[in-house]
Amino acid sequence: MKIAILSRNKKLYSTRRLEEAAIARGHEVDIIDTLHCYMDISSNKPSVRFHGEPLPQYDAIIPRIGASVTFYGTAVVRQFEMMGSFSVNESVAISRSRDKLRSMQLLSRKGIGLPRTGFAHSPDNIKDLISNVGGAPVVIKLLEGTQGIGVVLADTNKAAESIIEAFMGIKANILVQEYIKEAGGADIRCFVVGGKVVAAMKRQGAPGEFRSNLHRGGSATLVKLTSVERATAVAAAGAMGLNVCGVDLLRSSHGPVVMEVNSSPGLEGIEAATSKDVANMIIEFIENKKSKPHSTKTRGNG
Repeated sequence: MKIAILSRNKKLYSTRRLEEAAIARGHEVDIIDTLHCYMDISSNKPSVRFHGEPLPQYDAIIPRIGASVTFYGTAVVRQFEMMGSFSVNESVAISRSRDKLRSMQLLSRKGIGLPRTGFAHSPDNIKDLISNVGGAPVVIKLLEGTQGIGVVLADTNKAAESIIEAFMGIKANILVQEYIKEAGGADIRCFVVGGKVVAAMKRQGAPGEFRSNLHRGGSATLVKLTSVERATAVAAAGAMGLNVCGVDLLRSSHGPVVMEVNSSPGLEGIEAATSKDVANMIIEFIENKKSKPHSTKTRGNG
């Protein structure tokens, strides 16, 4: 097959591993910088151009779309879908997962475990917003934050009120969530491919750090999932419509709760912690599933 990897940097670990896995399985691979693509959207024959030339027809594309380029990146993915390329993750599904509020609403509608969460633009009573999620300590998150940036733990109700007022003062959209103390500063990253959890790792925050992100000094180790945790991760991926994703869970006293569903999960941490060839599993999914022309659900619509 002819496969395109949409990535801003061909030297990134995840991009390199996907390229190596695809070539090892006999496929032709191009790595394309998403932001250097431009599209012909006026004709009845959609196309994507790159460095002055039209790109060929690809059997499949693997979007590695960073959060900062979601709007343009999903537009490029949508254009490839309109051309008939099979996208490992569809543009609509990527957009869903990147909108923290929308993703929480979709997960809630499916009955998937979540931390108590509040959202408001300018509440008349900030105290009630805090009380509604169980009171301090609470976690306050910027909707646009990534890799633990824009996530604050407020230990007291007074501190939470001050932080919320500050964020609202700069017109920032925020979520207020209950703090799952029993998680002990750790979460579980479940890597889902084609409706199955193929690898999982426990990420432990650095000493004194409640955020478990590896980018913030956290450590990763192999973890054994319960059947409920495995089912929760698969259900969360399904609710988003993602074929490949990372589902981040916390172990709470009332069962696993989903913190985030990541449509472009990194491979380095999960492969190192589990010794599993996740990149190869993704390429195998493309081969075995339904990577045929116009086989995406939305076909670029929506």
